Amino acid sequence: MPPPPAERFPVLRWFGMAFLVVLVPCYWRVWGGPNFMQLCDVALFLTVLGWWTGSSLLLSSQLLACLVIDLLWGIDAGGRVLTGRFIIGGGLTEYMWMPEYSLFVRLLSLFHVFWPILLLASIRKTGYDRRALAFQAAVALVVLTFTVLVAPHVAPGRNINFAFREPFRQTTVHSTPVHMLLTWFMTVACLYVPAHVLLLLVYRAPSKPTPSEGAVGTAVA
Repeated sequence: MPPPPAERFPVLRWFGMAFLVVLVPCYWRVWGGPNFMQLCDVALFLTVLGWWTGSSLLLSSQLLACLVIDLLWGIDAGGRVLTGRFIIGGGLTEYMWMPEYSLFVRLLSLFHVFWPILLLASIRKTGYDRRALAFQAAVALVVLTFTVLVAPHVAPGRNINFAFREPFRQTTVHSTPVHMLLTWFMTVACLYVPAHVLLLLVYRAPSKPTPSEGAVGTAVA
């Protein structure tokens, strides 16, 4: 008899919690509380919640959120290690080579490398939830809206989630609300949709909804 959904990940649930216990105070001290508005940091919390609840929707959506962007992160950082040059740029991994920040804290950012692997392994157990694209698009819209409303007051000048300026030329498209909506659209279209299509081809759907997944999914339906 398979374990209840909330007990699907007896090791990962505790690993994720322990990782957050280490990461949160370190990031808070170095990057500040507003850093947790970053979509990649939001993904950490939702993933750990997914491991504790066994929710295929939460795990599928966060795999969707990090698969492409973390691959780009790895390419950019790996290119810097191998060639001395950033392959992508735009502020994606430059901070990893800034000695004014603690090396330990910078190394914590290697979660961009192993987090998608853990999520891929998790989805093998739960199946890929087809609602993940709609759910993650909604999460991104809420986070970006919150960023635009709050960040200017708590972190003036910081371009969190690129919600204020595009990363390469550091320009704003038309106005902040328009730029934020364009950033959201490009995030969904260029990062989430390709990952969604790939994951649909590779992974089976969950065999049946679980109570915890149903509760989360109701908010999306």
